[in-house]
Amino acid sequence: MARKLFCQLCPLTYQLSTWRMQGNRWLSDRTAALTGRLRLAGHRAEPLPVVVYAHRSLILRTLGGADPVLQQHKKVNLTLSAPKVDGILIRPEETFSFWHLVGRCSARAGYQVGLVIRSGQPDRGVGGGMCQFTNLIHWMALHSPLTITERHHHDGLDLFPDHNRQVPFGTGTSILWNYLDYRLTNNTGITFQLCVRVAGDYLEGELRASEPLPQSYHVFTEGEGFVRENGQVFRVGRVYRRTVDKRTGNTLSCDLIQQNHARVCYDPAFIAPERFLDGPAQKSSSGACHE
Repeated sequence: MARKLFCQLCPLTYQLSTWRMQGNRWLSDRTAALTGRLRLAGHRAEPLPVVVYAHRSLILRTLGGADPVLQQHKKVNLTLSAPKVDGILIRPEETFSFWHLVGRCSARAGYQVGLVIRSGQPDRGVGGGMCQFTNLIHWMALHSPLTITERHHHDGLDLFPDHNRQVPFGTGTSILWNYLDYRLTNNTGITFQLCVRVAGDYLEGELRASEPLPQSYHVFTEGEGFVRENGQVFRVGRVYRRTVDKRTGNTLSCDLIQQNHARVCYDPAFIAPERFLDGPAQKSSSGACHE
């Protein structure tokens, strides 16, 4: 039997490990800021003139029997956190940090118990639903030249069945106060801006810029589907990003950004039969970027 980690011994050791990691993140950020190695975005302004990319995601979703009360609580939590990010500028050489802007999602601040992922399983926790917020930001960032400097995700697990999926599987995020953050760094000479809000049952976002971009970005999948391996079901597929010169229409680059091989954690009956692929999972690139 594998030896347990210190944080797995009991709830107290887990809490001690959490405090240690939170303290390490605070100290590392403080040191980086004092030495000039980290400039965190914190200024707001009226909307910049150019919309680089816009997207909205449905807040109240059917997730394989998820508690609808937790979904309503998630909407409350997103409504509280969206104004803390709305209008934020990411100027050249600045880094956007989700937790730096939103802060701790506590009950005292009005946050409610929502759906969270803990140890690879759905659970309940105060402030649940923040992953949907960073999912939205990440999807917009993929359509820009911003550099993704910190991103975590539920690697290797497909936790919920698709429900009106709008973005490719594998482009999600996972965050946990404050040491699992989502961060973007602006290594360009253009100022960017995030505009977000809750409108009805949707979380809406725009990534804006101070001037038009010379290139566009297209994210697409290949080999997306499900396979059966040793009595289990896995979601497989590859996610690519193509960068295109707007003036000529030529492809400047095409990169594999995500290789999926995730164990399905819900009843496979939710998967349409036609989505199962024949043969074993394909884990190598098949040249999707070649024109």
